[in-house]
Amino acid sequence: MSTSVAQMTKEELAQMLSSVVEKKLIELLGDPDEGLVLKAHVRKRLVRQKKAVTKGERGMDFSDVRKRLGI
Repeated sequence: MSTSVAQMTKEELAQMLSSVVEKKLIELLGDPDEGLVLKAHVRKRLVRQKKAVTKGERGMDFSDVRKRLGI
């Protein structure tokens, strides 16, 4: 990237800083999920949710979840 910081928008600068901080934290702390195995039923649920979101489906409203849980 040959763009100087002075030429960046606030959003571009924020994205760059976020990326740099994330990389550094992973470098220092490591990936906490590294080496863990994703169980088959969890993977299936995540794939199902991703397909639903891709089709435009959404979950419950947060306020409805709060009411259901009594929070």
